[in-house]
Amino acid sequence: MEWGEQAERRDVVAFYALTTFAALMYMLPQVWFPALAPLRLALLTSGLAAGLMALRRVGKAEPMSFDGLRGGALVAFTALTMASVAWSVNPEVSRFTAIELFKLTAIYLTLINVITTPRRLAAVCGALVLGSIVTSYGVIDTHFNGTAATLVDGYRAHWVEVYADPNRSAMNLCIIVPLAVAFVARKETSWAWRAVCLLAIVLAAVAIVFTYSRGGFIGLTVAMAVWAMREKKKLRSVMLGLALALGFVLFAPKTFWERNETVADIHQDASSMGRVYAWQVTSRISLDRPLLGVGAGSFRYAWPLYAPAEASHAYVAHNIFLDVVGELGWVGLVFFLVFAGSSTGGAFSASADSRHGWMARGIAAAMAGYLICDMFSGYILSAHLYVLFGLAAAAQRIAQAATERELAREREAKRQVVMDDGGGWEGSNHAA
Repeated sequence: MEWGEQAERRDVVAFYALTTFAALMYMLPQVWFPALAPLRLALLTSGLAAGLMALRRVGKAEPMSFDGLRGGALVAFTALTMASVAWSVNPEVSRFTAIELFKLTAIYLTLINVITTPRRLAAVCGALVLGSIVTSYGVIDTHFNGTAATLVDGYRAHWVEVYADPNRSAMNLCIIVPLAVAFVARKETSWAWRAVCLLAIVLAAVAIVFTYSRGGFIGLTVAMAVWAMREKKKLRSVMLGLALALGFVLFAPKTFWERNETVADIHQDASSMGRVYAWQVTSRISLDRPLLGVGAGSFRYAWPLYAPAEASHAYVAHNIFLDVVGELGWVGLVFFLVFAGSSTGGAFSASADSRHGWMARGIAAAMAGYLICDMFSGYILSAHLYVLFGLAAAAQRIAQAATERELAREREAKRQVVMDDGGGWEGSNHAA
């Protein structure tokens, strides 16, 4: 009994560690307090959560879930990145990429094994929303206090570390808006938490505008459209979406709309041409190495071998699926599509649940928006991506478990009715 109680306590601590990790992804306390940098708090909390989760499974003699076909595809994808060191054009980079992806896979598996109730799912999503306020503030502060030398292209705001790229700042904040809107729209949400979520929505939207990320804007638009279509109370969801859109129209600076209009003439826009060159490189890699690509993380290092003469600057693939094709070939793409498609489908499936689907609808919308952003960016190594996929898988598993419990109760009720009817019949004179 004592061993079982210890296992339960480990599970609770693992959940708190995982929730803390979710907030730290956005808060980056080491930026504000440099003395914390050596502690590597994000790695510490995620590692603690994974370790305690595994210990709990040992303590209660429970098998660890690998999430069926979806988890198997992720494990196979990770194994392929490790194997790609053997044929990579830059084995050192591929080795680093494989190690980082292994960590992200561990985070995903921890999420699906620890987040087992609707309350836990909402708590981790809430931690993401709360932490995002810090990131949004960092981007907005850079916009107002940065200089032409510190801003990307002289005007695009960003923050630090993973958020130093304006596109990554935008796509990671794009996740937050539908999650926060899901809390705001829920009737049971307290007014205090609703106010925090509204603040997170406003700051995230403003920060996305200041990044001047076209993909971020499109992703946010798609995310809110998906949420509005999936939400049960259509009028309220449409009104919230219209309020957000009106805010964009009224408060986004003229230069934001001007940059979005440059998509119409890609030949005059260096950023757009960079994407065209990257896609050409992907095509040439695919023709040369169709099955296994140039090795995990090696796209930019293969650039000189495959880029057209006029493309002297090496870019990322600017599309996550093309990045996978270029680095891990069509074999890698099959594994990734099974994983990503099943995770996305899981979120949409869970969003149909009448009782617990409110959070899943926010997750499904966030996934739609994030994947749209990744069609313009393309980063295999993104903790936000795997956390989002993990939340989607957890939401589906929670919804399925609730459905199974409800069906079991119905079967038990029917069985009881049959037994009661049978007992009444046998106890009457009709039996004679």
